[in-house]
Amino acid sequence: MPYDIDLFRAQFPALATGTAFFDGPGGTQTPRAVIEAMASALAGPLSNRGHGNPAERNAETIVAEARQALGDLLGADPRGIVFGRSATQLAYDFSRTLAKSWSPGDEIVVTRLDHDSNIRPWTQAAEQAGATVRWAEFDPEDGELTAGAIAAVLSSRTRLVAVTGASNLIGTRPPVPEISRLVHEAGALLYVDGVHLTAHSHIGLEELGADFFACSPYKFLGPHMGVLAARPGLLETLTPDKLLASTDAVPERFEFGTLPYELLAGARAAVDVIAHLGVHPERNRREQIAAAFAVLEKHEETLLGRIEKGLASLPSVRVHSLAAVRTPTLLLTLDGHNTAHAAAHLAERGINAPSGSFYAIEASRHLGLGDGGGLRVGLAPYNNTEDVDRLLEGLADFLHQGA
Repeated sequence: MPYDIDLFRAQFPALATGTAFFDGPGGTQTPRAVIEAMASALAGPLSNRGHGNPAERNAETIVAEARQALGDLLGADPRGIVFGRSATQLAYDFSRTLAKSWSPGDEIVVTRLDHDSNIRPWTQAAEQAGATVRWAEFDPEDGELTAGAIAAVLSSRTRLVAVTGASNLIGTRPPVPEISRLVHEAGALLYVDGVHLTAHSHIGLEELGADFFACSPYKFLGPHMGVLAARPGLLETLTPDKLLASTDAVPERFEFGTLPYELLAGARAAVDVIAHLGVHPERNRREQIAAAFAVLEKHEETLLGRIEKGLASLPSVRVHSLAAVRTPTLLLTLDGHNTAHAAAHLAERGINAPSGSFYAIEASRHLGLGDGGGLRVGLAPYNNTEDVDRLLEGLADFLHQGA
């Protein structure tokens, strides 16, 4: 069945504003089903988890259903799904826990391509442990981060490699399965920042070979929170600092304080919104999600081609998203023009395409763009051809005015 974009768009109250949203890499708009799921959770009855009354049982059910849904989305055991405030917070929590076993002489690998949330937690933890940080570089000409670039900085002393599943700045998708093989051959662990990748690709924890995989539901139609997936057996080996009275059970030992039940309900609903796009009710949710991403990837690929064709006809536009395998996310600079001014010009016309480095500050600097970055155009499942045409017309108008 073809993708009914109009039917899908009707689920998003924010689209009624008439805005064309190309800021999905920073956070997607929210469908009505997610909003209603969060409201229903708060309407309760709801209390701390337990089994003694309906309010406690509701909390237990919300948590269990959310773990199962995120496990289905990521191809992970629900017992290895950890919830946190954000992917950044989870990276800090796990870096501190893992760094307990690091010592001088150990090495930690980070990349220039990553969002700072998958760099700074590791470099700071390494510094505190006396470990050495080694940097894997990407090619600024084509944006590629190869497995060879990772191999060049691996050694028998490597303890952990942190790498992005997809660049939130230029969309590059490194070959994570190949990188995983190299990392594990070196005897190290692999932490993958999947925040940008999860919004655009069907994820399989085992297929990727990630030991830890982090994502953020608000990048794929859900609420603002973070999720980490890992093998339960691996989590059992880690001992985070925690309160004396808190449980030592996995995955709860990594979840500090009371979970935000309404956000978990919303995250479960977001996964179901995606799954229902697969239009195969006879299949299980994991299979429905796979079918849905096949539909979404085709839709986004078509729109991306339309954008790239239109950009090629505009003067002064330089596209920095050139990797052979990448998400539908483009970083643009405009010769002789300030991209912050371009973003403001578009915003006045109801088109959200922001300018900046978007916390990928190492990548922006490596591209020669300093801390300012560029204009980022990112697609989401609800974008349509009318959005694309408005974007191209808005950019053409900006460039014409500045000529």
